[in-house]
Amino acid sequence: MEELDLKELFNIFWSKKVQIILIVLIFIALGVIYTVGFTTPMYTSSTTLLLAGSESGGEETANSITTTDITLNSKLVSTYSVLVRSKDVLSQVISNLGMDISWENLRNNVKVSSVEDTEVIEISVTTKDATESAKIANETAKVFTEKVTEIYNINNVHVVDEAEVENSPSNINHERDVIIFAFIGLVVSVIYVLIANMLDTTIKTAEDIEKEFKIPVIASIPVYENAIQKRKGGKR
Repeated sequence: MEELDLKELFNIFWSKKVQIILIVLIFIALGVIYTVGFTTPMYTSSTTLLLAGSESGGEETANSITTTDITLNSKLVSTYSVLVRSKDVLSQVISNLGMDISWENLRNNVKVSSVEDTEVIEISVTTKDATESAKIANETAKVFTEKVTEIYNINNVHVVDEAEVENSPSNINHERDVIIFAFIGLVVSVIYVLIANMLDTTIKTAEDIEKEFKIPVIASIPVYENAIQKRKGGKR
Protein backbone atom coordinates (compact mmCIF):
# COMPACT_ATOMS: atom_id res chain seq x y z
CA MET A 1 0.00 0.00 0.00
CA GLU A 2 2.88 2.32 0.86
CA GLU A 3 4.57 1.55 -2.45
CA LEU A 4 1.32 2.31 -4.27
CA ASP A 5 0.98 5.64 -2.44
CA LEU A 6 4.50 6.63 -3.39
CA LYS A 7 3.80 5.70 -6.98
CA GLU A 8 0.65 7.78 -7.00
CA LEU A 9 2.53 10.68 -5.46
CA PHE A 10 5.21 10.43 -8.13
CA ASN A 11 2.56 10.36 -10.84
CA ILE A 12 0.92 13.46 -9.37
CA PHE A 13 4.17 15.42 -9.44
CA TRP A 14 5.04 14.10 -12.89
CA SER A 15 1.71 15.24 -14.27
CA LYS A 16 2.39 18.71 -12.90
CA LYS A 17 6.01 18.89 -14.04
CA VAL A 18 5.36 21.82 -16.37
CA GLN A 19 3.83 23.88 -13.57
CA ILE A 20 6.66 22.94 -11.22
CA ILE A 21 9.34 23.98 -13.71
CA LEU A 22 7.49 27.22 -14.45
CA ILE A 23 7.20 28.15 -10.76
CA VAL A 24 10.90 27.42 -10.16
CA LEU A 25 11.88 29.57 -13.15
CA ILE A 26 9.66 32.41 -11.92
CA PHE A 27 11.33 32.36 -8.50
CA ILE A 28 14.80 32.28 -10.08
CA ALA A 29 13.87 35.35 -12.14
CA LEU A 30 12.56 37.09 -9.00
CA GLY A 31 15.83 36.29 -7.23
CA VAL A 32 17.94 37.78 -10.00
CA ILE A 33 15.72 40.88 -10.18
CA TYR A 34 15.93 41.32 -6.41
CA THR A 35 19.72 41.04 -6.18
CA VAL A 36 20.36 43.21 -9.24
CA GLY A 37 17.71 45.87 -8.78
CA PHE A 38 17.02 46.09 -5.04
CA THR A 39 20.25 45.06 -3.28
CA THR A 40 22.78 47.81 -2.63
CA PRO A 41 26.29 46.55 -3.46
CA MET A 42 28.64 46.54 -0.47
CA TYR A 43 32.40 46.18 -0.76
CA THR A 44 34.64 44.60 1.86
CA SER A 45 38.38 45.11 2.21
CA SER A 46 40.54 43.38 4.80
CA THR A 47 43.98 43.87 6.28
CA THR A 48 45.82 41.21 8.24
CA LEU A 49 47.92 41.94 11.32
CA LEU A 50 50.39 39.68 13.10
CA LEU A 51 51.38 39.95 16.73
CA ALA A 52 55.09 39.17 16.67
CA GLY A 53 58.12 39.90 18.85
CA SER A 54 58.28 43.10 20.85
CA GLU A 55 60.82 45.75 19.91
CA SER A 56 61.00 47.41 23.33
CA GLY A 57 63.66 45.25 24.90
CA GLY A 58 66.76 46.08 22.92
CA GLU A 59 68.26 44.81 19.69
CA GLU A 60 68.60 41.20 20.84
CA THR A 61 64.97 40.98 21.91
CA ALA A 62 63.79 42.77 18.79
CA ASN A 63 65.44 40.23 16.52
CA SER A 64 64.10 37.13 18.26
CA ILE A 65 60.76 35.77 19.39
CA THR A 66 60.68 34.19 22.80
CA THR A 67 58.15 31.90 24.45
CA THR A 68 57.13 34.81 26.65
CA ASP A 69 56.35 36.89 23.55
CA ILE A 70 54.14 34.16 22.10
CA THR A 71 52.26 33.70 25.38
CA LEU A 72 51.78 37.44 25.80
CA ASN A 73 50.63 37.89 22.21
CA SER A 74 48.10 35.05 22.53
CA LYS A 75 46.58 36.75 25.55
CA LEU A 76 46.54 40.13 23.82
CA VAL A 77 44.66 38.93 20.71
CA SER A 78 41.25 39.29 22.37
CA THR A 79 42.20 42.61 23.93
CA TYR A 80 43.50 43.99 20.66
CA SER A 81 40.34 42.86 18.84
CA VAL A 82 38.28 45.04 21.18
CA LEU A 83 40.75 47.92 20.98
CA VAL A 84 40.50 48.08 17.18
CA ARG A 85 36.79 48.97 17.38
CA SER A 86 37.15 51.36 20.32
CA LYS A 87 35.98 54.95 20.23
CA ASP A 88 39.52 56.29 20.56
CA VAL A 89 40.84 54.39 17.54
CA LEU A 90 37.86 54.91 15.24
CA SER A 91 37.53 58.60 16.09
CA GLN A 92 41.17 59.08 15.11
CA VAL A 93 40.56 57.20 11.85
CA ILE A 94 37.63 59.49 11.05
CA SER A 95 39.73 62.56 11.81
CA ASN A 96 42.68 61.37 9.70
CA LEU A 97 40.52 60.61 6.67
CA GLY A 98 38.27 63.66 7.08
CA MET A 99 35.12 61.54 7.12
CA ASP A 100 31.67 62.89 7.95
CA ILE A 101 30.44 59.99 10.05
CA SER A 102 30.08 59.14 13.73
CA TRP A 103 32.38 56.58 15.28
CA GLU A 104 29.35 54.45 16.21
CA ASN A 105 28.29 54.20 12.56
CA LEU A 106 31.83 53.43 11.49
CA ARG A 107 32.03 50.75 14.14
CA ASN A 108 29.08 48.97 12.51
CA ASN A 109 31.14 48.74 9.31
CA VAL A 110 34.28 47.40 10.99
CA LYS A 111 34.66 43.75 11.83
CA VAL A 112 37.60 42.23 13.70
CA SER A 113 38.30 38.51 13.72
CA SER A 114 41.17 36.43 15.02
CA VAL A 115 42.36 33.14 13.57
CA GLU A 116 41.99 30.42 16.19
CA ASP A 117 45.21 29.32 17.93
CA THR A 118 47.24 32.01 16.14
CA GLU A 119 48.40 35.57 16.75
CA VAL A 120 46.76 36.80 13.54
CA ILE A 121 44.07 39.51 13.53
CA GLU A 122 42.01 40.45 10.49
CA ILE A 123 40.36 43.86 10.21
CA SER A 124 37.53 43.98 7.65
CA VAL A 125 35.68 47.12 6.59
CA THR A 126 32.46 47.09 4.56
CA THR A 127 31.03 50.18 2.85
CA LYS A 128 29.25 51.15 -0.36
CA ASP A 129 32.52 52.41 -1.85
CA ALA A 130 35.29 49.88 -2.58
CA THR A 131 38.08 52.47 -2.42
CA GLU A 132 36.79 53.88 0.85
CA SER A 133 36.66 50.41 2.42
CA ALA A 134 40.33 49.82 1.62
CA LYS A 135 41.37 53.27 2.91
CA ILE A 136 39.48 52.83 6.18
CA ALA A 137 40.89 49.33 6.75
CA ASN A 138 44.49 50.44 6.21
CA GLU A 139 44.07 53.60 8.28
CA THR A 140 42.46 51.63 11.10
CA ALA A 141 45.41 49.24 11.14
CA LYS A 142 47.83 52.19 11.22
CA VAL A 143 46.03 54.03 14.04
CA PHE A 144 45.60 50.80 16.00
CA THR A 145 49.34 50.01 15.74
CA GLU A 146 50.20 53.50 16.99
CA LYS A 147 47.70 53.17 19.83
CA VAL A 148 49.23 49.87 20.95
CA THR A 149 52.67 51.47 21.08
CA GLU A 150 51.25 54.39 23.05
CA ILE A 151 49.36 52.27 25.59
CA TYR A 152 51.63 49.23 26.06
CA ASN A 153 54.94 50.87 25.09
CA ILE A 154 55.66 47.93 22.78
CA ASN A 155 55.72 47.51 19.03
CA ASN A 156 54.51 43.96 18.46
CA VAL A 157 51.87 44.57 15.77
CA HIS A 158 52.96 44.11 12.16
CA VAL A 159 50.93 44.44 8.98
CA VAL A 160 51.06 41.22 6.95
CA ASP A 161 48.66 42.11 4.14
CA GLU A 162 47.39 45.60 3.41
CA ALA A 163 43.78 46.06 2.35
CA GLU A 164 43.20 46.24 -1.39
CA VAL A 165 40.31 47.62 -3.41
CA GLU A 166 37.81 44.84 -4.11
CA ASN A 167 35.82 45.25 -7.32
CA SER A 168 33.27 42.54 -6.56
CA PRO A 169 30.48 43.23 -4.02
CA SER A 170 30.73 41.10 -0.91
CA ASN A 171 26.97 40.90 -0.35
CA ILE A 172 25.97 39.78 -3.85
CA ASN A 173 26.48 36.22 -5.05
CA HIS A 174 24.33 35.43 -8.07
CA GLU A 175 25.02 31.69 -7.98
CA ARG A 176 24.02 31.47 -4.32
CA ASP A 177 20.91 33.61 -4.89
CA VAL A 178 19.82 31.47 -7.84
CA ILE A 179 20.17 28.29 -5.76
CA ILE A 180 18.27 29.78 -2.81
CA PHE A 181 15.40 31.13 -4.89
CA ALA A 182 15.26 27.95 -6.96
CA PHE A 183 14.92 25.95 -3.74
CA ILE A 184 12.16 28.28 -2.52
CA GLY A 185 10.41 27.91 -5.86
CA LEU A 186 10.66 24.13 -5.63
CA VAL A 187 9.14 24.13 -2.14
CA VAL A 188 6.32 26.45 -3.26
CA SER A 189 5.63 24.28 -6.31
CA VAL A 190 5.46 21.12 -4.19
CA ILE A 191 3.01 22.78 -1.80
CA TYR A 192 0.97 24.00 -4.77
CA VAL A 193 0.77 20.51 -6.30
CA LEU A 194 -0.24 18.92 -2.99
CA ILE A 195 -2.94 21.51 -2.30
CA ALA A 196 -4.23 21.33 -5.89
CA ASN A 197 -4.43 17.54 -5.61
CA MET A 198 -6.32 17.77 -2.30
CA LEU A 199 -8.86 20.17 -3.80
CA ASP A 200 -9.28 18.08 -6.95
CA THR A 201 -12.34 15.85 -6.32
CA THR A 202 -12.63 14.44 -9.84
CA ILE A 203 -12.43 10.68 -10.30
CA LYS A 204 -9.63 9.58 -12.57
CA THR A 205 -9.08 5.87 -11.89
CA ALA A 206 -10.98 2.81 -10.68
CA GLU A 207 -9.03 3.00 -7.44
CA ASP A 208 -10.49 6.45 -6.83
CA ILE A 209 -14.01 4.96 -7.04
CA GLU A 210 -13.15 2.21 -4.56
CA LYS A 211 -11.64 4.70 -2.12
CA GLU A 212 -14.49 7.18 -2.43
CA PHE A 213 -17.54 4.87 -2.40
CA LYS A 214 -16.05 1.85 -0.60
CA ILE A 215 -17.33 -0.51 -3.30
CA PRO A 216 -15.35 -2.79 -5.59
CA VAL A 217 -15.12 -2.02 -9.30
CA ILE A 218 -16.41 -5.05 -11.21
CA ALA A 219 -15.43 -3.96 -14.71
CA SER A 220 -14.17 -1.01 -16.66
CA ILE A 221 -14.40 -0.01 -20.31
CA PRO A 222 -11.11 1.20 -21.79
CA VAL A 223 -11.12 4.10 -24.22
CA TYR A 224 -8.90 3.79 -27.25
CA GLU A 225 -8.62 7.33 -28.51
CA ASN A 226 -6.18 6.52 -31.31
CA ALA A 227 -8.46 3.78 -32.72
CA ILE A 228 -11.50 6.08 -32.63
CA GLN A 229 -9.58 8.88 -34.35
CA LYS A 230 -8.41 6.46 -37.07
CA ARG A 231 -11.94 5.32 -37.72
CA LYS A 232 -13.17 8.88 -37.99
CA GLY A 233 -10.31 9.71 -40.29
CA GLY A 234 -11.08 6.67 -42.51
CA LYS A 235 -14.69 7.69 -42.93
CA ARG A 236 -13.58 11.07 -44.18
